[in-house]
Amino acid sequence: MDTRAAGSPPAGHRDTIRNLGLGLTVCTLPWVVSNVLFGPHGDGPGSRINDLTALLFQIGLFALVTAQLRTRATGTSRASVILLRVETVLLVPACLWSLLHGILPVEARGATWLAVLDVFWPLSMLGMFTIGVKLAFAGRWRGVLRWWPLVAESWAFVAIPSLWLLGEPVGRWIGAGHLVAGYATLGLLLARSPELTVTPRERG
Repeated sequence: MDTRAAGSPPAGHRDTIRNLGLGLTVCTLPWVVSNVLFGPHGDGPGSRINDLTALLFQIGLFALVTAQLRTRATGTSRASVILLRVETVLLVPACLWSLLHGILPVEARGATWLAVLDVFWPLSMLGMFTIGVKLAFAGRWRGVLRWWPLVAESWAFVAIPSLWLLGEPVGRWIGAGHLVAGYATLGLLLARSPELTVTPRERG
């Protein structure tokens, strides 16, 4: 007999989405601190700390995309699911770049093959933004969770121009603040309200 409250998602779903949301927040915050302390690029050890905390952030993105896949957040069509799977593929070389750039000797960090991997960083962020737009139009996530991914996934379109236009001292704070307001908050929203990732029809 199903004893859960009417209209509530299964407990297993709630727990999974809650844990994935907390994972996103926990993995985002170290990169926030690193950006504030060392700037988005950093020098010496600060650069390596930035790379490795960025890797943590990217692992958090895997958690977010996993939550989106489990709930078919971008829609139920094959193309909508493929969009999320492509993002997963883009994140793999982006993560590999962050790891290698953080641990390799200085003389190896300028290698051409590493620069090729670096291309996947902006591509993966563009992919996240595309997901945010598709998710908002799909309307499967409800309430604030319908729109907050678009806020979070606009990070690259806010942080990078801020660095160019306002310089690093100001740009680092804008980028770090956007990470907190966007991805870190999105994780908390998922943890607090996992039921918003289930459509009324699926809740039954």
